[in-house]
Amino acid sequence: MEKNDEKLSCSSCNSVWGSKGTTNCWSGDPATAPPRPGYCPTGHGAEIIEESFTHYSGDSEDARLALVAAKVEGLCYMKTPGSTTVTARWTRVEDTIALARLMGWRKIGIATCIGLLAETESLAAILTAQGLEPQTVCCKAGSIDKNSLGIAEEDKVRPNTFEPACNPIAQAELCNRAQTDMNIIVGLCVGHDMLFNKYSKAPVTTLICKDRVTGHNPVAVLYGQNFYYKRLQKGKMEIPGLAE
Repeated sequence: MEKNDEKLSCSSCNSVWGSKGTTNCWSGDPATAPPRPGYCPTGHGAEIIEESFTHYSGDSEDARLALVAAKVEGLCYMKTPGSTTVTARWTRVEDTIALARLMGWRKIGIATCIGLLAETESLAAILTAQGLEPQTVCCKAGSIDKNSLGIAEEDKVRPNTFEPACNPIAQAELCNRAQTDMNIIVGLCVGHDMLFNKYSKAPVTTLICKDRVTGHNPVAVLYGQNFYYKRLQKGKMEIPGLAE
């Protein structure tokens, strides 16, 4: 593959949206659409965009999932008769239930952090009430000490104590063995979620993204950029043991 120094920069269209109320890719009229940013996938990645859309036609599982996901997106808004106003009415939990049921998926794997067992129990009860079959797997299943990973004792959360390692590959493989139709991530650590996604045979969605400081609401950091978390734009984080 040829090296491409162009930078994907769709976030720069935020200023266009702020001033125009739309962007080039949101406008249906090329004649009145705002200009594209210097590097815009619509132009520079046109062949990739066109090729990818071929996966959404026919009766493949990818095509079905794309169609149902678009349908769920529409269903989660309530239209106001005689107006263009729409109001969101479904939570992410409801979106997930609707997607599973419309896809005909019944057995739902839940890869949970041990710190979110209460939330996972509540989710399992909801899924059961909706006619689905939750299969829950904890990150610490097997209870193998982190020392087996080769981690230094001082790098544990609580040094010189037994501290079980997370095992996202086992979580994925246990879900695979249970033949789940889809899997839900509930608060897996960053990195562990990647491994779970990599090894899961069933499609994966994330319901809870772990953030220990913000109550698992990582977008709070982005909302706080003008005040509490401005430090993240001032300089690089200091990460112990990492040589710059």
